[in-house]
Amino acid sequence: MWSEETPSLNNQQYQLLQELGRGRFGTVFRCLHRASNRLHAAKLIHKRHLTDSTDRRCLQVEPKAMTFLSPHPNILQIIDTFEDADTTTLVLELCQRRTLFDRLSDDGALPEPHAASLAKQLLEALAHCHALGLAHRDIKPDNLLFDDANNLKLSDFGSAEWFGEGVTMSGVVGTPYYVAPEVIMGREYDEKVDVWSSGVIVYTMLSGIPPFYGESVSEIFEAVLRANLRFPTTIFRTVSAPAKDLLRKMICRDPSRRISAQQALSKFIFY
Repeated sequence: MWSEETPSLNNQQYQLLQELGRGRFGTVFRCLHRASNRLHAAKLIHKRHLTDSTDRRCLQVEPKAMTFLSPHPNILQIIDTFEDADTTTLVLELCQRRTLFDRLSDDGALPEPHAASLAKQLLEALAHCHALGLAHRDIKPDNLLFDDANNLKLSDFGSAEWFGEGVTMSGVVGTPYYVAPEVIMGREYDEKVDVWSSGVIVYTMLSGIPPFYGESVSEIFEAVLRANLRFPTTIFRTVSAPAKDLLRKMICRDPSRRISAQQALSKFIFY
């Protein structure tokens, strides 16, 4: 377990300040870059928490992916990385503590113009990732942060995977409510799994509820596999027809008919 005291870094350029949150592998702190007097976030990952090859792969992939993708206004910026025998530290752009998940949990559905703005920023980030041959594979509200200007920032690239022309991916990764059906079925898939997940987030922003749900993981997966996308009148009465049409194209069970992130971006001309 982590000590209740703030640990020190072996890199004297940075000073750790207060704890911001804890995850599966470590703890995030606010930190100060001494020379510039700028505040960042430091993600400390304790190596003893990495229990298998998948965990270790996540640790290797995330800093490489973030460095490869930077800079982009809607992707969390990595600033520095260093390690010692026990800990790997990622120094990251400092964001607000409330994620999109927190905002939706507290506030419920968003007005369509607000949801459209966030959706556009998410798709801008995804289109950038996909153009460079990288799929995120774990798009969910918890991984969508906000900077001080309320710009959306895509984070947590531990499950990311590179792909290329004609090269598919495999492996069950993602989060139940947001994972694409082809992932659940154990099939090979492409970067459009991110488009499905983003569509589910857009639906949730507009309605306050996910399109597919259940009382257990297996029930959620069954609902995702059925992919019976509905727009209840009582919930979607104020949502525009173009927005619902976009959702149908993003949350499409057949990945060959599902639009790309770049194609989805073109739909925002009506805003």
